[in-house]
Amino acid sequence: MANDGPVEHGYPHLETVRAAITALYRRLSYDTIQTFAASVPPADVAFCDTDDLYLGAQRVARELVRHYRLPDARLIVSFREMRQAANVELAAGPEYFVELNDRFRTHRRDIGAALAHEVTHVYLHRLDLSFPGVRDNEILTDTATTYLGAGWLLLDAYREDGASSQKLGYLTPEEFGYVLAKRALVFGEDPSVWFTSPQAYRAYERGREVARRDEQQPPLTAAGWAGRRRYARDRRHAPASPQPGVPYAFSPDAGGRLRVSFPCPTCHQRIRVPVTGRVRARCALCRSVLECDT
Repeated sequence: MANDGPVEHGYPHLETVRAAITALYRRLSYDTIQTFAASVPPADVAFCDTDDLYLGAQRVARELVRHYRLPDARLIVSFREMRQAANVELAAGPEYFVELNDRFRTHRRDIGAALAHEVTHVYLHRLDLSFPGVRDNEILTDTATTYLGAGWLLLDAYREDGASSQKLGYLTPEEFGYVLAKRALVFGEDPSVWFTSPQAYRAYERGREVARRDEQQPPLTAAGWAGRRRYARDRRHAPASPQPGVPYAFSPDAGGRLRVSFPCPTCHQRIRVPVTGRVRARCALCRSVLECDT
């Protein structure tokens, strides 16, 4: 938690974020991810300053547990002074003890954001889905929280001006915006209408630009002129070693025919198709239908 300290920006964790999206599709399946088409609505996690601190926190926790369809999970929320924003004890259940930073006693509108991350920890724990190492596992949790409809709360908790700053989670604001935009492209929603933080809205816009570029990389037909020209040049020299900075790679199949592999713009699983000109590819993992010019 950045509390009046420097906030990291940019996309330093982007490859891990993309790997996390792929892992979600592989572990949950397309059909399960589709059940998260509705994000957590603001009204369900709203927290008024006049609400009782503990009863309000328990209410928000129950709403998030319901969002993740964990009916037998019970969160016991407490507050204490600590460095991190929150912590959950991942035991066998059904009770899980969540500690929130004392800061949230007076910053109650961000309690939902902190709890969203911790409830996702419980959800992933029950799925037995994790990444090795604390850093990558926390990035997986932030990504899952956002992609499954509760992470807009984490981005909205980001505020920064000349005098103070606050950011929750391990992703940068722009990375949160990126994952939110990836989700929005799948489910056709506009999370920007829920933001109360102007800094969060700007971070979402920047992340959305990067997410849209994923859908404009060759050999996809939506690729721009410069990308298509470089792709044609690389294809002429294939199957040479992949060039740095490009998402595609050429290789021959068993019969010696040239194929190109590239990441699906939705789930980032690599797809391999023949180099035969116009072709329509279907991702077996997320079921996206992709128009390609190979």
